[in-house]
Amino acid sequence: MLETVKRFARYAGGLREFFHSTLSEPECLRLIHDQLGNRQQAFLQILKRGVYENPRSPYRKLLDHAGVSFADAERLVSLQGVEGALEELYDRGVYVTIDEFKSRKPIRRAGLEFSPRPRDFDNPLLTAHYESRTGGSRGPRTRLMIDLDLLTYEAAQTQLFLSEFGLASAPMGMWLELPPGLVGIKNWLRRAKIGRTIEKWFAPRKPLVRIEDVKFHVFTMASGVLGRLWGKPMPKPEHVPVTAAARIARWLAQKKSQGTPALMDTNASTGVRICIAAKEEGLDIAGSFFRFHSEPYTAAKARLVEEAGCHAASFYSAAEIGYIGLACGDPEHVDEVHLMTDKVAMIRRQRQVGASGLKVDSFLFTTVLRSCPKLMLNVEIGDYGIVRKRRCRCSLDRIGFHLHLHEIRSFEKLTSAGVTFLGTKLITLVEEVLPARFGGHPIDYQFMEEEENGLPLVSLLVSPRLERINEREVVETVLSRLRTVPGGGMMSDVWRNADTLRVVRREPYATGALKLLPLHILRGGRGG
Repeated sequence: MLETVKRFARYAGGLREFFHSTLSEPECLRLIHDQLGNRQQAFLQILKRGVYENPRSPYRKLLDHAGVSFADAERLVSLQGVEGALEELYDRGVYVTIDEFKSRKPIRRAGLEFSPRPRDFDNPLLTAHYESRTGGSRGPRTRLMIDLDLLTYEAAQTQLFLSEFGLASAPMGMWLELPPGLVGIKNWLRRAKIGRTIEKWFAPRKPLVRIEDVKFHVFTMASGVLGRLWGKPMPKPEHVPVTAAARIARWLAQKKSQGTPALMDTNASTGVRICIAAKEEGLDIAGSFFRFHSEPYTAAKARLVEEAGCHAASFYSAAEIGYIGLACGDPEHVDEVHLMTDKVAMIRRQRQVGASGLKVDSFLFTTVLRSCPKLMLNVEIGDYGIVRKRRCRCSLDRIGFHLHLHEIRSFEKLTSAGVTFLGTKLITLVEEVLPARFGGHPIDYQFMEEEENGLPLVSLLVSPRLERINEREVVETVLSRLRTVPGGGMMSDVWRNADTLRVVRREPYATGALKLLPLHILRGGRGG
């Protein structure tokens, strides 16, 4: 409790200083230019102070075991650059897998084994102004400490996005989780730093549901009071459950009728819900712009956004880092982003997923900005995708961001009787194949795995809105489709022979952060 009080006092004092000055657009550009130009030095400073001078650091143990001194690291960076040095360090065993990072498995290298705690990866260089939590879609929520310096920097990145897409004067709303969720409060602070406001905060969950919510509810209310006191008002959160997307569509239609189409910040699946609700209620939301994050923005979702006359752009971020990729203003793919190499370095290494033999080129990230919540050195966060270096016509290219990512997916896998199926294939199945065959939308289908009497059971959730549907045909379509993809034939046979797959009529599950995953793992039996 004492530490919480101290942290809040630090937050209140930091917030006053944070609000004291506003970043202009030239200042935003200068901040990013300076960080990009100082990238190697920034990485080495983080490595020296955050790793080599930190006995608790898991990376220090790995570097010592690999026989790499700080002088060695300096030499590698000088000769090979940051990414070249990281490749060399990886080859010497200096990396952390997603299971090791999440403390699901100990770190094991030849002659070395230890079990770091999640807090051991905390960044010792930041000032902990307030506490938040990860979304919990890949396991238990993890505590994160947020530094207002990070939000100052991300405010500059936000300005890049607003300028590129002509959204600087657009009214903004967001449909995002309340604290301990990350994005809502960060959005308010980022925009306040560049002199922008948020008009509406629609919250999918009521503020007081769990015991842990009490301190975060107090934090949210206090933030609102402090914001008003210092002339940076925070919108009062309005509870709008996932099933009430029409309320948000009506607000967007109102903004459109006033001649000021709005920017809506939410996840891709909830944005699609808004577009569907607008169509069903005959609401004109054309010209609205969606900023999507947290889950894949796919071609199937993009079609529904376009049918509503709206526009959308996708961001790539992680709770432990913040922004990783900003939307490209001249994209060749709907979810294309520029890798923000001012903030992270990335290498890729092939790895096998599960026992199926399927392989992906896993992303490994290293932080080169000292205020990120977690300090990372060749860390997997469970993602892979298509990477391409190309020139484009957007402002991010002119600044120096030339590495593009798209089709970013997680290692999400469905395992039943020892067979693994990658999440990227599940997305195609639930978003394109099944809606094309049986009707509905990408948000109407979801795989779910649970245990029943100690045995794995796989269900395909189908929204009750699809009234006329032949469940046997649905199962047969899934099994037949599985046989057409690598590794799917075995799964199809296993599921067919064991009668594992069944159809359940209910709405798909959303995570606490409003993500709609193609696969939902139901822990501890049935629940919501």
